[in-house]
Amino acid sequence: MSSEIHDLVEDYKSGLISRREYLQKVMALTGCAAAALVVLPEGKVLADVIDKNDPRLETSMVTYDVRKGQMSAYLARPKGEESLPAVIVIHENRGLNDHIKDVARRMALEGFLALAPDGNSPSGGTPEDPDKAREQLYAVDAEDSAQNFTAAVAYLDTHPLSTGKVGCTGFCWGGGMTNQVAVRAPELDAAVPYYGRQPETEDVPRIKASVMCHYAGNDERINAGIPAFEAALKEAGIEYQIFMYEGAGHAFNNDTGSRYHEEAAKLAWKRTVDFFNEKLKG
Repeated sequence: MSSEIHDLVEDYKSGLISRREYLQKVMALTGCAAAALVVLPEGKVLADVIDKNDPRLETSMVTYDVRKGQMSAYLARPKGEESLPAVIVIHENRGLNDHIKDVARRMALEGFLALAPDGNSPSGGTPEDPDKAREQLYAVDAEDSAQNFTAAVAYLDTHPLSTGKVGCTGFCWGGGMTNQVAVRAPELDAAVPYYGRQPETEDVPRIKASVMCHYAGNDERINAGIPAFEAALKEAGIEYQIFMYEGAGHAFNNDTGSRYHEEAAKLAWKRTVDFFNEKLKG
């Protein structure tokens, strides 16, 4: 498979291009309709970074109320009854899979009450088939999805084991959703979108959280929105940081995918944790 086709497959799987655009572009490269239907199988989690049964953690599935029902979410926290600042972890467009649950456990071990909502809750939860998960996720009305994740802020703000300080981070589709939560939740204290679509510039002044953005150098579609976003952040007087990871591609943090970039992922994670420590624990 050529590098061009491989990149198109990854863009389609990450939700950066539609199925129609994917088919058109692969057919243009190969001249073959059959070739355009080949999609690489989804990578599987070969080993959790943090074991599901890590004795240092308490984990469970919980629910919280939203405008049109309830959302299911994975909750991870260090053992004990100490109140902790909270962090929402928003998944990619594959739904709440094992990888994102693992990321939530990593965040919990950094000393946070970590909540990873399932954006597929309106459809009964994330299915095992990642393609079905993607289809179901995009079938949910965009505004409903944004409200469903925004409601997690209020849930954590009043959780009995929360200090009331709440941050949010997300990856790919979840990075864009993190921006939407920041726009809609004035009580959010910190937002860390990873290579996420930027909000509309007219919505940026609604953000009250401190913002840290992580972008990949090889991610033209997402990066095209950075200048307008940064200009709007500056004009609104919002505290922000933008980091660009040259040599890395979209989804560089996902250590179960082909675009994982270890150096960029580790540096971005350290910056993220330091940022949350400063904004949520300080």
